[in-house]
Amino acid sequence: MSGSVPEAVSSAPPAPRSRALTVVAGLLAAAVAVLGNVVVAVLAHAAGASDDFDPLHVSAYAPLTVFGVVLGAIGWAVVRRVAKNPAGLLRWLVPVLVVASFAPDLSLLGGGTPGRGPLAVAALMVMHVVVAVAAVTAYRRVLPLTAR
Repeated sequence: MSGSVPEAVSSAPPAPRSRALTVVAGLLAAAVAVLGNVVVAVLAHAAGASDDFDPLHVSAYAPLTVFGVVLGAIGWAVVRRVAKNPAGLLRWLVPVLVVASFAPDLSLLGGGTPGRGPLAVAALMVMHVVVAVAAVTAYRRVLPLTAR
């Protein structure tokens, strides 16, 4: 044995999390994601992104960031509950969804949105990655994936 954890204990499902802890973790993930996006927006503006580009204003991206964290938590919980191998499914599903979320941003390049440009659109795409990283980090803590 020499200090190892018995097999029966190591493969046991994780202890259930309280709803309060889940909500607090979700709020924390949303706050971290919004703060991360503030940093991205400030850096984008400092690098030359136009102030006329409304999607880089906190009033535009903060609610969408919170919405993304909540929507992601719902999706994570559903996959966790119904998938035979939730970790395997989420390992490819999360990056695919993040890349798919770039489509609306890329469509701004050709539209008539004031201040649009490659730098501004790239900043929006980086914001999607920031939200995903903050959210997945929180989900893994409070909605852990069990081996089946």
